[in-house]
Amino acid sequence: MPACAAAGEYRAPKSRTNLSEYWWFCLEHVRAYNSAWDYYKGMSPGEIETELRRDTAWQRPSWPLGSLGASAWEDAMARDPLGLLNAGRLRRGRASQDDQAPPAELRDPLATLGLSWPVTFAAVKTRYKELAKRHHPDANGGDKAAEERIKTINLAYAALRTRLADEPASAAAAD
Repeated sequence: MPACAAAGEYRAPKSRTNLSEYWWFCLEHVRAYNSAWDYYKGMSPGEIETELRRDTAWQRPSWPLGSLGASAWEDAMARDPLGLLNAGRLRRGRASQDDQAPPAELRDPLATLGLSWPVTFAAVKTRYKELAKRHHPDANGGDKAAEERIKTINLAYAALRTRLADEPASAAAAD
């Protein structure tokens, strides 16, 4: 500061656009400078909101949960439309209860959850939790399609839960 004889031992940023350049002040003047300096001065409310949101992730880019395509890749990897994963079991002579068709009332719920028959209640519960997290409207920005998908998933889980929860011994024997 002009006419200040004290040594400039304390730094203060010159501007918000370049926070690595500093003014050097004595203690008295750095306190005055800092009390008058406003980082958000000249910014619109929208720009301030954007800056605050960027600060919550330490100025690093972030994306909504499930938006990078991982969920689509996982769904594609979980399906076996040609039955190739079960082909080895048939060749080794293990065609048994595993090859039975599911009851008619469980075909749609199994397809909705992406499961194959026979299935245990634990497997249904695990798959339901995965899908509920992935398709929950809060995880998808309130998307209406996600809301409808979670309703379908809930109905499928309820149908399987009522059927499989009554048969703990037979479900364990199927494993």
